Parts: sequence; C-alpha cells; structure tokens
Amino acid sequence: NLVSTSTFLLSCSASNMFETTVLRELSGLILTRGPKLCTFVEWRGFKVVYKRYTSLYFCMCVNQDDNELEILEVIHHFVEILDRYFGSVSWTCSSIFTRKDHHSKAYYILDEILIAGELQESSNKTVARLVAVQDSLVEAAKEEASSLSNIIAQATK
Repeated sequence: NLVSTSTFLLSCSASNMFETTVLRELSGLILTRGPKLCTFVEWRGFKVVYKRYTSLYFCMCVNQDDNELEILEVIHHFVEILDRYFGSVSWTCSSIFTRKDHHSKAYYILDEILIAGELQESSNKTVARLVAVQDSLVEAAKEEASSLSNIIAQATK
C-alpha cells in the first residue's frame, strides 16, 4: 500500500515549509549516495524508493513492508508514459516540471496510474488514450470559451 500519490516528488519547487524540509532532507540523502548502491533508503519510518532518469530523480515514499521492485516498476511505468506524452524525457524533464501546464499534466498522468496510492492502470496505451481524451476535452472547452468571448465582444460593440 503506497503512502499516497502526493508523496511522489515531482519537482524541486516546494510550496510550504514542510515540502521544503522534505525535499532538502531527501535530496541530501539521495544525491550523496553512490551510483552502485541500492535505490531505496529508510527515512522517517518509511522507505524511499528512487530511480534516476538523466538528471531527474523520481522518488516514492512507501511503507516499510512494500516491495521495492514493484515500486521501481511503478516509477518506470510513470516515466515511460511521460516519455510517450512529452517526447524524450532525457531532454524534456526540466520543461515538464517548470512549465505550469506540463506540471499539471504530469500530475494528471500520475493520477491515471495511481489512485489512493495503489496502481490503478498498468497499460501504457490505456493511460495514453485517457490522457488524449482529456486533452481533446480541454481543447474543446478552450475553443468554446474563445467562441463565447468573440460573441460577447461583438455584442458589446
């Protein structure tokens, strides 16, 4: 049972003191580890499982009794879907987590994979299809809002 989807640390920008403290502690703990060491560590009574993809670390905080290999698979699954959606993760990681619309989309994708901290969807194709449907709904809503704005602008002339 995964602690929660919010424990997935997706960005280096923390919005409050707790997040800043967590990011500082985990960064110091993970970044100082050698590349040949295992990719999980104990922290505050939990287990942190992490995987490095290019210059970005994906971390997941889980209960002590959770299977580390299963968590690594969940992280890899998430990265594969990000790669498929945004293009090569190796050059888009910084843009994924610095652009607000991309940041929101990354969380949306994570929410399609995990629900209440449990793996919900293991199929990359299904997640990609669901995200594409959501994208088309967002575009249709934007077009409708633009049309309404144009109608209002013409009516007020």
